[in-house]
Amino acid sequence: MQTTTFTDRAGPLRSFLELLKPITWFPPMWAYACGVISAGASAAGSWPAIAAGVMLAGPLVCGTSQIANDWYDRDVDAINEPQRPIPSGRIPGRWGLYLAIMWTGVSLLVAAALGPIVFVAAIVGLILAWAYSAPPARLKLNGWYGNAACGFCYESLPWITGAAVMTAGMPDWRIFCVALLYGLGAHGIMTLNDFKAIEGDRQLNIRTIPVQLGPDRAARLACWVMALPQLVVIGALLSWQLQWHALGVAAVLVAQFACMPRLLADPRGRAPWYNGTGITLYVVGMMIAAFGLRNVAGL
Repeated sequence: MQTTTFTDRAGPLRSFLELLKPITWFPPMWAYACGVISAGASAAGSWPAIAAGVMLAGPLVCGTSQIANDWYDRDVDAINEPQRPIPSGRIPGRWGLYLAIMWTGVSLLVAAALGPIVFVAAIVGLILAWAYSAPPARLKLNGWYGNAACGFCYESLPWITGAAVMTAGMPDWRIFCVALLYGLGAHGIMTLNDFKAIEGDRQLNIRTIPVQLGPDRAARLACWVMALPQLVVIGALLSWQLQWHALGVAAVLVAQFACMPRLLADPRGRAPWYNGTGITLYVVGMMIAAFGLRNVAGL
């Protein structure tokens, strides 16, 4: 069998794209869209900045985190996923590290072009992205810290970035509050995502929430961590006289509650199913809240 090398004509681009993991770009890009909508500003003349922000949130900052994660997980992947670009040798030597560093630089250049608030948000996001995977921090080794970093990077920061691009400055404080709440709730999403690798994580001493608490307790915790911030969002929307939007978020939360008993009956078997139903409802609520913020007087 012929081994694909970094110098093959078609191999490098394909392997690099595999490192970037496009499927992971959706959460930050969705959150960025929520930020754009929540800012309430007209998109006329802003499409180049919006497009650049989408690139920053997804392929660049999120992509950087994926490359760095693959580089620092290369020994683990050599056991569990030897077909990955780095352990398979398709991206040889230290090129995984070099690509992560170069992609960090590209991310910072794009962020700088979008303004100081976006630049600061990108710096914070990139620091957390590296700290998640790289020693000595390696936040991913503990689910409490690692999930918090992911939730903040995947939901809160892109939302704030999208709003900052549209307002060309500091977003309204209410946008910050809602973005932070949905980032906090995403901690539960990351916990559910960790169910797919419980046995391997135990063997490698990666202390995810399911490893630390067991599947049953971890599933209940994930449900509450996702639900409580949404309850606070509902209360906030009501206090800002956004009753219809509060009702919409409440409706998707009730639908999540209706799905939870099935998840809790078999957490390990049904976590993937809940990832496709409960989390979809969660992100729909994000967009409803974003449209509500758009209508708040003073934005």
